Amino acid sequence: MNTPNLGYRVGTGARTGAVYDEGLRQHMLRVYNYMGLGLVVTGLVAFLVSSTPALYVPIFSSPLKWVVMLAPLAFVLLFSFKMQTMSAASAQAMFWAFCAVMGLSLASVFLVFTGTSIARTFFIAATMFGATSLYGYTTRRDLTQFSSFLIMGLIGVVIASIVNIFLGSTALQFAISVIGIAVFIGLTAWDTQTIKEQYAENFDAESRQKLAVFGAFSLYLNFINIFQLLLNFTGERE
Repeated sequence: MNTPNLGYRVGTGARTGAVYDEGLRQHMLRVYNYMGLGLVVTGLVAFLVSSTPALYVPIFSSPLKWVVMLAPLAFVLLFSFKMQTMSAASAQAMFWAFCAVMGLSLASVFLVFTGTSIARTFFIAATMFGATSLYGYTTRRDLTQFSSFLIMGLIGVVIASIVNIFLGSTALQFAISVIGIAVFIGLTAWDTQTIKEQYAENFDAESRQKLAVFGAFSLYLNFINIFQLLLNFTGERE
């Protein structure tokens, strides 16, 4: 008498699991699509500005360059403080604006390094990021145990980078790059696992959209930082 009932429950569980897996797959695709499109926006803005003297000369030959360099940090802080209260549409608009501002900030990369070395570094960064993100998605190990270490490392890298703007030490820059790459690789795996675990099938469309945008934002930041730090090793200057 109980067997048909048991079979029905197992079947329902299997269908529920399949629905969840498909929903999670679609969610992760949205995250990576947002991130990828964000990188495209950044690259296009950076290339446009760097190839237009009427744009980059007034910016990078005046104190305005400091505004451009610090603007992405302002967006990061705004995202952090407004994350819970902003709508999905506002979050998406701010994400695209941030990617454009980051492109403006990274225009100097095209002015300093050769196009070949930029392309090579981008490929290396993409390979490292992809492998690490895949690990974060598939591993059963709880990566939150490394969160304190990663956050401390991130704070240390930021402080050291600000100090080195004034010192201009090659040795310190080398140490920042090595430690920074390790930290952002770890953050990529942790953030990917966190994005995966935050997904819930019963979220409404608004919540899923916000979650995808914020997930893309965190992974985008990790990739950009890996790319910039790698460029210190592999970049060939003009």
